[in-house]
Amino acid sequence: MKKICTVILIALWGTLAVLSWCLPAKDISQSERRPLAQRPECSAEALVSGEYMEDFEDYALDQFPFREGFRQLKALFHYYALGQKDNNGIYLAKGYAVKQEYPLNEASVDHFLERMNALYEKYLTGCSVTMAIVPDKGCYLAQDSGQLQLSYDALKTKIVQGMPWADHVDLTDSLSYEDYYRTDTHWRQERLIPAAETLAEALGVTAPRLEDYTQTALARPFYGVYYGQAALPMASETLYLLESEKLDACRVYDWETGKYGSIYDLEKGKNARDPYDVYLSGAKGLLTIENPNAGTDRELIVFRDSFGSSMVPLLVGDYKTVTLVDVRYIRMELLGQFLDIKDQDVLLLYSTLVLNQSKAIG
Repeated sequence: MKKICTVILIALWGTLAVLSWCLPAKDISQSERRPLAQRPECSAEALVSGEYMEDFEDYALDQFPFREGFRQLKALFHYYALGQKDNNGIYLAKGYAVKQEYPLNEASVDHFLERMNALYEKYLTGCSVTMAIVPDKGCYLAQDSGQLQLSYDALKTKIVQGMPWADHVDLTDSLSYEDYYRTDTHWRQERLIPAAETLAEALGVTAPRLEDYTQTALARPFYGVYYGQAALPMASETLYLLESEKLDACRVYDWETGKYGSIYDLEKGKNARDPYDVYLSGAKGLLTIENPNAGTDRELIVFRDSFGSSMVPLLVGDYKTVTLVDVRYIRMELLGQFLDIKDQDVLLLYSTLVLNQSKAIG
């Protein structure tokens, strides 16, 4: 019996080794949303230095036959058989995949405050500034699931005390865990009207109404970033857009490319690695929305992370222009070359995930 098991095991590993050499290498992992290592070039120098074997090990791990299936089996075994509370830092609660965000990274929050205070002193002293923190799903799910979570009260207190020049808006009661995608970080645009009403009230503009929009579903199934990280079986979701004639009339200027586009980038919704890029074309350092049917001559500048991409279209109504700035992709010191910031309304909209990992904010 032992000999049979040994022969089967050798045959199995031999077959997998042959397949790893013969099967074509994949470029990317769709579930993990990252490029996969490719077969390294063999040279005498790389062999002597050991670089070839290191690169080959990465290649072999990434291109292992049936890798996705083995990842899922491993995750299921750890999560259900061994009773682990998470897999790769992702846990399931009420059918939602949630990232463990713990503990509160005070050094990261201090860095965020230092950069925002520098931003205020350089550009925003004549502006009316509103600050809102976007809570992550863990705010609503961690405690009841027995998971560790950062102190949202401590985070909020630190932000309020560190930015006394801003009016602070609490979005916590305007949201619930059901307003987020089950498999992704982000919130669902079609469920954001209550939160948008809270922000509109703070900004002193007309609040959006759900009946003014048409919900349009993307045909492409949506698997969020947590789907790949957790490697646990979860159903696909549907990504919806809130469309209206007013939004259709808006033009979006991309300062990087010098070209105009639309509020919703349907091409990216179909073909981008992350379908969430359908909202304002995804990660962009500097965009300006021009609204020819604005209710006022007011202008808004939004300093934001990716959560702002789906929220800002709901705040356009009264504003002649809305400029979105993501200082993770454009240096703060360069803004004066593009924008004339005087007395515009300013909204700072950042998620707890960015506040707790703010090193990308330059």
